[in-house]
Amino acid sequence: MTYKERLEAIRSQMKGEGISAYIIPSADPHISEYVPDRYKCIEFASGFTGSAGTLVITDDFAGLWTDARYFVQANEQLAGTGFELVKLQVQHAPEYIDWLAERLPEGATVAFDAKLISVGLALQLEAQLVPLGLRLNSNRDYLEPIWHDRPDLPAAPAFLLSEDTVGESTESKLERLRTSLKKHRADYHLISSLDDMAWLFNMRGADVKCNPVVLSFALISQDKAMLFVDTLKLSEEDQAKLKKAGVELETYDMIERAVSAIPADSILIDSRRNCYALYKQLPQEVRVIQETNPTTFFKAVKNEVEIANTRKTMIKDGVALTRFFKWLEENIGKTRITELTVVDKVREFRAAQEGFVGESFDTISGYKAHGALPHYRVTPASDIELQAEGLFLVDSGGQYNTGTTDITRVVSLGNLTEEESIDYTLVLKGMIDGATARYPKGTCGYQIDAISRKPLWDYARNYGHGTGHGVGFFLNVHEGPHVLNPSPTAVPLALGMISSVEPGIYRTGKHGIRIENLVLTVQDESNEFGEFYTFEHLTMALIDTTPVKKDLLAAHQIKWLNEYHQQVVAQLGPHLSEDELSWLKEKAKPI
Repeated sequence: MTYKERLEAIRSQMKGEGISAYIIPSADPHISEYVPDRYKCIEFASGFTGSAGTLVITDDFAGLWTDARYFVQANEQLAGTGFELVKLQVQHAPEYIDWLAERLPEGATVAFDAKLISVGLALQLEAQLVPLGLRLNSNRDYLEPIWHDRPDLPAAPAFLLSEDTVGESTESKLERLRTSLKKHRADYHLISSLDDMAWLFNMRGADVKCNPVVLSFALISQDKAMLFVDTLKLSEEDQAKLKKAGVELETYDMIERAVSAIPADSILIDSRRNCYALYKQLPQEVRVIQETNPTTFFKAVKNEVEIANTRKTMIKDGVALTRFFKWLEENIGKTRITELTVVDKVREFRAAQEGFVGESFDTISGYKAHGALPHYRVTPASDIELQAEGLFLVDSGGQYNTGTTDITRVVSLGNLTEEESIDYTLVLKGMIDGATARYPKGTCGYQIDAISRKPLWDYARNYGHGTGHGVGFFLNVHEGPHVLNPSPTAVPLALGMISSVEPGIYRTGKHGIRIENLVLTVQDESNEFGEFYTFEHLTMALIDTTPVKKDLLAAHQIKWLNEYHQQVVAQLGPHLSEDELSWLKEKAKPI
């Protein structure tokens, strides 16, 4: 069945039930960013493989609303499918709601699957559309009848991490959570988000590609902690550990029944991380408190054990990348190397490191014009050979049992243009300024975002994605609640938070540049003006200085770059061979 045929099959069902518009989000019943194959609904319906977007289908229009990271990719993948790209003005904003409000007549019905829409989004649809005389039908899945080979739910094994690895027991985490629930005056708490579940129960798995999470739900009260999970995934030993920690195990599919039977007066629900279907199951007399999951804040602040393990992990990752870039330099122009070759080679070097579990996301391997696609994912059809010229971007990360990495580097393969060198240097300036900022306690991510953009703005350049995101501990590579982007997200950067800093410049059809380090928020100094924080650089890997135009760098930026490279050599040196260390020292010479 072609994408056009799938679109017509959806429209046929809509017409038969009098539905004017159908919404297909990128989500699963846990409102995950990255979803199991069973819930890759947008890819099934339209062919678009990006991790963020929403399809909206009417009788005469079918559109994909997505952000600037995916504009070029979406145009390519949607060609001939019957779907058109609609460019979001604001990343993640449900701008299609206004579009529906303007175009649908009074009495029209908008449908969606309540299992795939967050509570917050469903309530927003209701608040904006119902007053206009539009109706909502939240119980429609038009994909299931036509998705004949739809994948089953994953059944990968799950396991528990030791306290030596994570630094805190499940009992302690439950105690902290219950204290927070008391402050919110909540009798119960429903958790659906898989990363929160993994953190709370010190549980990891492989149910979602690149994310070591386990499909599960939790229902927590002051005297009960119920974990809804396929118990076959857990060993008897791990099940016993959970029960000893006061956790009752229930089957995954029992969550709806448990939610509908809640006897409490109140329940805390994160409206952005729970699906509308479960919200509708709550007894009417239960008072709903809509707040961010307390565990989301707990999880974002790493403890000393997690930080120490992460530092060790960064050294392993830096060693792998040093070996990769040395291999690339020594083989480019001598043997056939393609973007896919790089994906395999980066994984090979990481896999040789102790504790490596897998990638933390699909490696972005973009040569020349492909580097201008911020979330480019190479396929056999798009794969091209690297030549001894131009810029090559590789954004990659690893999941280790002692931490998660995410790093972007751009290297010169030879014969750079003046424009490429200037753009590279401006991005480097932005990364250095953002990641070396000193800032008062209470500073939020959007303020660091502006600091990172300033060197680019000075030259009338900008980029369409955020400057950074939180990163988990052997967990999701994108982790809230803090984020470094232009949106005024009022979450201050706290001591112990790990963030990425990754400004970029993208010239369609030419090149893309992004330089990314992970940083840790640490104490700087205190004085009569208050407490000040700064960042510790966790990522330990060479930054190519070949493209740098030194005259564009300020003295403090040159000083930082040279000192950073000294640190990289010192940290990685003991783990490299004599030949590898000699190569790294040469590449890391002061500029």
